[in-house]
Amino acid sequence: LHPSLAYIDEYAWQCVVTVCIALWGTLLAILLSVPLGLLGARNLSPHPFVYFAARRAMDLLRAVNEFVFALMFVTAVGLGPFAGMLALGVHTGGVLGKLLSETIEAMDPGQAEGVTAVGAGRLHVIAFGVMPQVLPNFLSYVLLRFESDIRSASVIGMVGGGGIGFYLWDTIRSFNDREAATVILLIVAMVMCIDVVSARIRRAAI
Repeated sequence: LHPSLAYIDEYAWQCVVTVCIALWGTLLAILLSVPLGLLGARNLSPHPFVYFAARRAMDLLRAVNEFVFALMFVTAVGLGPFAGMLALGVHTGGVLGKLLSETIEAMDPGQAEGVTAVGAGRLHVIAFGVMPQVLPNFLSYVLLRFESDIRSASVIGMVGGGGIGFYLWDTIRSFNDREAATVILLIVAMVMCIDVVSARIRRAAI
């Protein structure tokens, strides 16, 4: 009820770091999810074994929580935002890959068949027959996961992933209620701002 403003500059900067962790993590997730989603769609996968391998890879990435990934990457690359970005990117890549593959499987096959009928290669079929149908939904999923990654990145610092989460954990653990209140209010404000921006992007692009 009585937040302290003594260190608000540092907390505000760490909120910016948290947004960057989520943003780069989401971009990494897109790079992982697009090939996994295309190969993991039954109607696009070139071979049943490739389909099976892509599906199991996405299962693995989704099954391991991002906080567990953060602990693993902190051990591998050290403390800091880079470990948090990798953890969010790998986990979210599995989630987005699953969503993309199911969107592709539910699309209207007529457009892809029409592109194939004029002699287009596989890449052209994907570019002109598949992506125009699935891109609006996929963009919506990406924005939704970015909002989710903001919340995850806000606390992933508790396990060494960088960002505002470290200060949240430190102030709560030390029973510094006024500083903890400041951190929590900044996190709430950050999530609200991201939600507003994301909604405007979605309205403009979809």
